[in-house]
Amino acid sequence: MSFKKFLVSRAFLISLAVAIVLLVAIIAATMNQLKSYTHHGISYRVPDLSGLTFEEANTAANDRKLKIEVLDSVYNKSAAPGTVVDQVPKSHKQVKEGRVIFVTMNSTEPEKVKTPKLTDISFRQAQVLLENCGLLIDSIVYKPSEYNDLVLNILQDSTEVNEGDRLVRGSAVVVVVGQSKGNMETALPKLFGMFVDDAKAKITDARLNLGVVIYDNTITTQDDSLNARVWKQMPDADVVRSVYLGSSVDLWLTVDDEKLINNEFQQ
Repeated sequence: MSFKKFLVSRAFLISLAVAIVLLVAIIAATMNQLKSYTHHGISYRVPDLSGLTFEEANTAANDRKLKIEVLDSVYNKSAAPGTVVDQVPKSHKQVKEGRVIFVTMNSTEPEKVKTPKLTDISFRQAQVLLENCGLLIDSIVYKPSEYNDLVLNILQDSTEVNEGDRLVRGSAVVVVVGQSKGNMETALPKLFGMFVDDAKAKITDARLNLGVVIYDNTITTQDDSLNARVWKQMPDADVVRSVYLGSSVDLWLTVDDEKLINNEFQQ
């Protein structure tokens, strides 16, 4: 039989049909296995784990056939100690079974930093070192000394702070600075229109202290206090050009744009 006749013979056509059926069956079986292995089309919604302890978060994740793993820990004083404060992926995302949710836990204790050597250096040097290690300046106190502008002491809650002491990150200290030439003066900064944090930084840079902060009746919420700006200060920088080092500056704040505009025209 010639090859051409074989290609159209009954035996060849039957064999070809059987081969096609087997191939289709193999492909179908393979696809079904792949779907089963990868859980094709099956996904789970990521639960919101914020505020949960690790055990509670682990249970919530297991209920959705997911896993959790601690990625980092931070200290957030507004959150309960030992609870989840962040997660990746975020809640309500659709993920495959077995996906790991990375969580950030709130530390049970505030983060502490080691205090660098802050005495026998200039105030400006101490200010930079404090900022670099995450500590704040609560106030500046000047004391008579033969060494002008030299930091004599660091205090926190009336207790002396020494090099190597561990303080809570974000806490404030009192800086005691030497003054050898009597009541030296510094230029009074003009703070009109500033947010309170910016005004506080400006006051500290001028070697002065933040005094009383007065919010007017337009400020009723936490957001208002964050968005409030200085509309009045005492001493008034337009009247008083310079003040003694370590003097206090009182601030009045508002979110009333009209009050800010009217007082700006009066400046």
